[in-house]
Amino acid sequence: MQQTTTQRTWSRNLGRITGWLVAWAWTIVAGIGGLGLIITRGPWPLTNGWFALFSGMSACPLTAWLLKKYAGIKFPGWARFAIAFLFIVAGRLALKMEGRDTFLPNFSNH
Repeated sequence: MQQTTTQRTWSRNLGRITGWLVAWAWTIVAGIGGLGLIITRGPWPLTNGWFALFSGMSACPLTAWLLKKYAGIKFPGWARFAIAFLFIVAGRLALKMEGRDTFLPNFSNH
C-alpha cells in the first residue's frame, strides 16, 4: 500500500513540475514574443502581439500566485491553459477577420 501512495505522490509531483515548466515556457514564448511584436510593430492594430501577450500573461504561474495572494482567487493550471489557448484562438480569428492571415498558421514556404 505504501508503494502505491509513493508512486501517486511522485507522479503528481512530476505532473505539477512539468505543468509549471510548460506554463513558464509559454509565458516566455507567447508573452515576450507578443511584447516584442508590440514594440517592433507598434500597438495598432490590436493583432500586433496583444493576443499573444495576454495569452502568455494568463498562462503565467506568477499571475496565478498574485491573484491568489492579493485577490483570494485560486486560478488552477487547467484554467490558465484554457484561457491562454482561447486568447491565441481569438487572435488567429481576428487576423482572419482582418484579412491579414489565415485562421490556421501556414508553415509552408510557398
